Order: sequence, then structure tokens, then C-alpha cells
Amino acid sequence: MQVSALMELKKDKKMMDLLKYNSYWLKELNRNPLSVKMYKNDMKVKYRLRTTDKISDAIDNIDIISNVLSALK
Repeated sequence: MQVSALMELKKDKKMMDLLKYNSYWLKELNRNPLSVKMYKNDMKVKYRLRTTDKISDAIDNIDIISNVLSALK
């Protein structure tokens, strides 16, 4: 693996964890170091780090809080 791709992966602990559990990415990153962007996108999907996921989680939390408050009335 190229040093630049390895340094990019070591920046984030979640990237290294995903690499441990999905070792097929090692082969892809060794063959094409430019696939780091695809790897990051896959990580964001698996760990729910996309903006839409964060908004959805926030809406779910607001719904839960409003349901609890309405039940306490």
C-alpha cells in the first residue's frame, strides 16, 4: 500500500477498525490507492456518519423526547 493511502487511513480510528473487519479493502487499496475515497464513503455508510443519517437520528431523538413529554402530561 502506498504511504499516502496508509497515512490517510491512520488519521481516523474508525477507518482502521473497518479495515480490520472488512479485509477485502486491503486488496483494493493495494491495487488502487485512489480508492481511498470509495473506502471513506463505505465507512460513512456503515457507521452512519453521513449528514442525512445525522439529521435522521436527530429527528428520531426529537420524536422520542416529544413522546415521552406528552406521556408525562
